[in-house]
Amino acid sequence: MLKNLLKEIVASIAGKQAEEIIELLDGKKYTNEFIIAKKLNLTINQTRNILYKISDFGLVSFIRKKDKRKGWYTYFWKLEIMKSLEFLKNNLIKKMEQLQHQIKSRETKEFYTCEKCNIEFNEENALIHNFSCNECGEIMVRKDNTPVIKEYNRALDKLKRELGFVDDEINIEKEKEGKSKARELKKEEKEKEKTKLAKKKSRALIKKQPKKTEKKKTSKTKVKPKSKAMKKR
Repeated sequence: MLKNLLKEIVASIAGKQAEEIIELLDGKKYTNEFIIAKKLNLTINQTRNILYKISDFGLVSFIRKKDKRKGWYTYFWKLEIMKSLEFLKNNLIKKMEQLQHQIKSRETKEFYTCEKCNIEFNEENALIHNFSCNECGEIMVRKDNTPVIKEYNRALDKLKRELGFVDDEINIEKEKEGKSKARELKKEEKEKEKTKLAKKKSRALIKKQPKKTEKKKTSKTKVKPKSKAMKKR
């Protein structure tokens, strides 16, 4: 279900071709763009254009590596799970708000239709045209909003279910992130403890080493040779 929702989102951002990218991207490791292009049967430029559009919304991220021999860069892409879920949630909330507004409008306002042309008018526009269709001249008929309201409510219920599913996925991802951070902190603490212990051992070894006794340097006084003048005396 999550992949289907993500496919809808990327299709709305970058077109129908972008849907299959969701199947090829991973949330943990980066995928070579040339592999993506080959599997999508697209050129590397077409693939990059799609991925850049999606990355503008933060749904994917990339790293690049330089080919030392050829001198060009290859991009590696990854799906940003949490950001994608947050984007999905906001998108679903917007759709729900729009539907709720339409339901309220149908419940509180009157609408008219031309049965011949199948054109709908709100009360204001119907009044402007004197309740006659501006296309064919037929008299408008007051529309029963009950079926439309039922249809909108069904759509709203579906969006609520999808939102509940996305919220569950967000909680799962948050739990995963929490565990991952806890593991990293534990690893850091172990490394710190290891370094601390190594320093302690090093200090202990230095203390155990016997101190070297310094030999006293005896200063020899040099006897100056007597000058020739002194010898003659």
